[in-house]
Formats: sequence, C-alpha cells, structure tokens
Amino acid sequence: MNSILSTKKLTPSQRGLISQLGVRFVEYDAIKITAVNFKVPNNIENAIFTSQNALRSFFNEKNLKKQTFNCYCVGLKTKQLLEENGQKVIKMANNASELANYIANSCENEVFYHFCGNLRREEISLALNKAKIELFEVKTYETILISKKFDEKWDKILFFSPSGVESFTSENNIGNSLAICIGETTASEAQKHTDNIIISRETTIESVLKEIIKRH
Repeated sequence: MNSILSTKKLTPSQRGLISQLGVRFVEYDAIKITAVNFKVPNNIENAIFTSQNALRSFFNEKNLKKQTFNCYCVGLKTKQLLEENGQKVIKMANNASELANYIANSCENEVFYHFCGNLRREEISLALNKAKIELFEVKTYETILISKKFDEKWDKILFFSPSGVESFTSENNIGNSLAICIGETTASEAQKHTDNIIISRETTIESVLKEIIKRH
C-alpha cells in the first residue's frame, strides 16, 4: 500500500480528499506557531506579509488600531485574508523572491514594514537593501521546530513551509520519497535534500492535495 506523510495536520475535509485514495496516511505538525507581543508602528503606508501566520498574529494584536495599508503579500489565501480585513492589496506574488523583485523594481523611495516570524527568509531584506528601499521588520510570531523520528519510508511527503522541511530533515532523510511542496520557497528548502520534488500550482493546502490525487 502506498504511504503518505503530511508535515501538517489537515482539516477533516482535507483529510477526506486523501482517505478516498485508499493509502496509508500519517500526519503530524512539524512546526508550532506561537504569537509574540509586538507594537504596531503608527502611520504605516506599505506593509509586507509573506505568511498567513504573520497576518493572523497581526490582526489578533489587541492594541491594533484600525489602519489601512498598501499591502504586498505572498499567496492567494494571504491576499484573501487581507481583503477580508479591509486592506488594499497592491501586489500578490507566488513567492517571496517574486514579491521582493517587484518591490525593488517598482517602489523606489517608499518605506516598507515586513510583518514576519523569527525564521523569516532573506529574500525580502536582501532585495530591498540592494535597491536602497527602507525596510523595517516587525516579528509577530515565532516558529518552533518539532522534531520527530520516523522509521517508516514514505512514498510521498507533503511539505507546507521551509520550516517544515527543516524540522522533518533534522531527524529524517527524504530519501526516495516524492516531496510535494506548497510553493517554490518551500521547494527551494527541499532541494537541499532531494531532486524528487513536485510544486503545487497554487500556494494552498488543497492544491498540494490535488497533486497527490493527480499522481495516484
């Protein structure tokens, strides 16, 4: 029987998409997200959100006054959450590198605030620094890696973040498993360990699951 490991626990409806395949399915949370206290600066014009975790922490901040920003984000779900919270999305990109290049080439003389986690990647800061665009980083959450050793070998492993890849590979080898990744940023981390990678068409969990169904 084929076996699938998910490095994130799924919702019942998401799990149902896999159960119909008749495969062995195991899930666990490879990372834990913890909100941290932070202050929202006044008079923000441009805000960057590269993860839903940062966005959820941001809008859960008790002291947050209702402000509207020009938002630049990664992923369709992040864009939708921003718009649901009354924000104006100027640019949505598929990954951090694409977003960084857009800002660097289109937003000269602007000032940006990047709301992110403690393990944020370098693409945004490096690109904006090179373009001499002023950037302030505000940590809104922490990512904690949850290491777990598996003796079983998997046909497919589902990865939903670079941190999830890092957590899994701290105790395990991807080996000959097919790594199905939620986006190019996650795939770039997986490429440190394997060339056997599939990238979902969209940065959503459902898109990752569609890749499994397509290859079953």
